[in-house]
Amino acid sequence: MDRRDPNYDSEEEPYELVTIAAAESIVEYKIKVGQIIEEFFLTDNISEAAVSLKDLGCPMYHHYFVKKLISMALDRHDREKEMAAVLLSSLYADVISPEQVIKGFTKLVESADDLLIDIPDAVDILALFVARAIVDDILPPSFLQSAIKELPEEAKGRDVVHLAQKSYLSPPLHAEIVERRWGGSTLTTVELVKNKISALLNEYIESGDKAEACRCIRELNVPFFHHEVVKRTLILAMEKRNFESLVLSLLKEAADEGFITLSQMSKGFNRLADAIDDLSLDIVNAREVLPNLVSTAIKDGYLDSSYTIPMAAPKSVDKTDATDVAEVDPVVVFKQKATAIIQEYFLSDDVGEVIRSLEELSSPHLNAVFVKRVVTLAMDRKNREREMASVLLSSLYAEVISSEDVAKAFLLLLETTDDTALDCPDAANELALFLARTVVDDILAPLDLEELKEQLEPDSLGVNIVNTARALLAARHAGERILRCWGGGSGWAVEDAKDKIVKLLEEFEAGGVISEACQCIRDIDMPFFHHEVVKKALVMAMEKQNDKLLDLLQECANEGLITVNQMTKGFTRVADSVDDLALDIPDVKDKFTRYVEKAMSQGWLMQGVQESFKGLSIHGRANGKS
Repeated sequence: MDRRDPNYDSEEEPYELVTIAAAESIVEYKIKVGQIIEEFFLTDNISEAAVSLKDLGCPMYHHYFVKKLISMALDRHDREKEMAAVLLSSLYADVISPEQVIKGFTKLVESADDLLIDIPDAVDILALFVARAIVDDILPPSFLQSAIKELPEEAKGRDVVHLAQKSYLSPPLHAEIVERRWGGSTLTTVELVKNKISALLNEYIESGDKAEACRCIRELNVPFFHHEVVKRTLILAMEKRNFESLVLSLLKEAADEGFITLSQMSKGFNRLADAIDDLSLDIVNAREVLPNLVSTAIKDGYLDSSYTIPMAAPKSVDKTDATDVAEVDPVVVFKQKATAIIQEYFLSDDVGEVIRSLEELSSPHLNAVFVKRVVTLAMDRKNREREMASVLLSSLYAEVISSEDVAKAFLLLLETTDDTALDCPDAANELALFLARTVVDDILAPLDLEELKEQLEPDSLGVNIVNTARALLAARHAGERILRCWGGGSGWAVEDAKDKIVKLLEEFEAGGVISEACQCIRDIDMPFFHHEVVKKALVMAMEKQNDKLLDLLQECANEGLITVNQMTKGFTRVADSVDDLALDIPDVKDKFTRYVEKAMSQGWLMQGVQESFKGLSIHGRANGKS
């Protein structure tokens, strides 16, 4: 009976023949797998993905599915990363065998070098996927040791394994930290939340209590899934026409209160439009009702006025129409979407949503247009929005946009100030304040103002604005005055966070406890701003010749409090300002090089960045950075 026995007879065991529709080739299998994953990211339907994968057959190729799923999730948002992790956990054993899961992750780790070419933080994200798989019990902990034995000495896959083990699986309470890293488990947002949404909508139809319905939606605590609320509400309005106004008033209330964003509204309408053919089978006039729903939503202000129904194009399209479609200016489309994102930000004050939305647009070459739009829209509003705009730029800097993007945006603004002044009479003064604020927030350097001035026409209004900004910066207590010029608004976090960072570092340097310093960093609650912690810690360590501050960074890396990505950005910001630091710290380059080597040896930074840091430290001033 033992399969390893030379006399083994398979006929002695009970068996069953199973018919499997195998894919004709591995290439065809990969194509179909990609389609299954894309559909899953759109619908979040685990059961449908499981059925599709089973119907595809070829269980011996399931490791390709594991690799493809995670590879596709790497450069997407946290929502898709969490969905991918949940899907693997759901398919484990029932659909995908444990051996295929291990093989899939092995292939992923081996391909880390290739993935890093297109995705700069691939090592960090892969390490988190490996850690999540171990926490979810779909990968054995022994995978880490077995994987590293098979990898060449210089392979990036080794960094993935080390990072997973050191940063994500070693800290106390690591399981909870890893599970919540991408917003928490979505196991409850697949079927359970859909059922809850349907239940609360049906209850709302019966009671008409908008406040209770809104409370229930909030309690679901799945803001990334609010498009499902929108979609199901619209379907209910189609099915029960007598209650249409009541149902739509719930969406208006949710939009007015700001907990369903314009972005989620648009996604809900898009999902409804995508499913209109299927809905027409049950709701005869669904296709005719949809435009009316869109018109009502735009009229009531909870759907952007630029929204158009993404209906499938007719099969017969004349050449004139095709030409019109081809000639749509992508910059115009980007501006419309950027405007919607910024207006939504002014309502919600959610920097994270702006970052996600801007990344989703995938147009980094138009970042300067986005920055220009932020400032333009803010200038025509109140001090609160102006402060929010400055905070947004500071938050986006180094995370999404570069100082070059900001400089280019202000050049465009300065060149068109005469036109802007027609709509905003005080545009010159406001623009001077915005320009000075970017310098105070360390986005632009004083040298950048001089370069902007050189690119403008002599004696133009733009030159006068630059001169005004420089005068503001030269005044006594300029930093404090400029930071408070709009009354602080919602932007307390920028300067106050910097003050708190300096104070906690000084307290720790003077003999504080490392755990308390880490807790203070958590209390600031600005993970996208952790590069500032890294930058100030490195500079303070150089100035006070106290490497104890590096121990704090080491602990932050070990606990996963500061990510490898934020560490790298912090080191990069120091590298950019090395020439300026050298005026006060003569041996700054030697110290910085030593810090980089220590960080890389301890696993804070990704391997291979040392040379780029060296280049930055030498050429930073030549590139106009500080």
